[in-house]
Amino acid sequence: MARVTRSNDTGAAGSDGVDRRPLVPPEEGSELALDALRLGPGASLDLTDPLHDTVLFTYEGSGALDTAAIEGRAAGFVAAGAPGTLSAGADGLACVRATLGGATDLHAPMGALEQVVGLDRVEPGKATGARSFQVLFGPHNGSTRATMFVGYIPPGRAPWHYHLYDEIVWVLRGEGRVHIGDAVEPLAPGSAFRLHPREVHIVENSDPVAELAVLGIFTPAGSPSAAYLMPDVAEAYAISG
Repeated sequence: MARVTRSNDTGAAGSDGVDRRPLVPPEEGSELALDALRLGPGASLDLTDPLHDTVLFTYEGSGALDTAAIEGRAAGFVAAGAPGTLSAGADGLACVRATLGGATDLHAPMGALEQVVGLDRVEPGKATGARSFQVLFGPHNGSTRATMFVGYIPPGRAPWHYHLYDEIVWVLRGEGRVHIGDAVEPLAPGSAFRLHPREVHIVENSDPVAELAVLGIFTPAGSPSAAYLMPDVAEAYAISG
């Protein structure tokens, strides 16, 4: 069964000027879900949800989350029960929205709440090999149930590995493939898929030159660099004392 969906397929805008497309639905044991939103010029959407935290990533257009301006690639956060209105500017606004419920484990808060974070203001961190990432939301700035990050994958493929968290991945830029068990599916901008805890996989960048950039949202909150290698490849990454 196909695992990958795509957010750039045509959808139908509602009477409120908002085009909604489900990408990764919630499933048994996980309330984490992802959908794509496209707001027409001047349209607005109430993000208030009494049960779910909302984290979103805008990648096209401009607008605002309440009174906080959004321009280009940026992330926004609305806590469960808190008011929040997303509005588009004159050129419209496109984003993906992740929602997660109250059953998700809470990480201890580590910093003050931020409502909007621009990608160009986030310092990069290092992951396995030459991979790097920028954390947009997590316990350090108010998101205690999930971490949202943009990861950068150089040409090639990582070894088979897994994570302990439940994750949804959305492709921001580039071409590649995702390997899960014996299944291999192509990735392109707008592709999205779920990785279950301890599900062994590879996200491969098939471009010989350009980076593959992906947005990741995972629960419980933590570090994007926390990956576990299979025994047959772990030795190559061993650190000698």
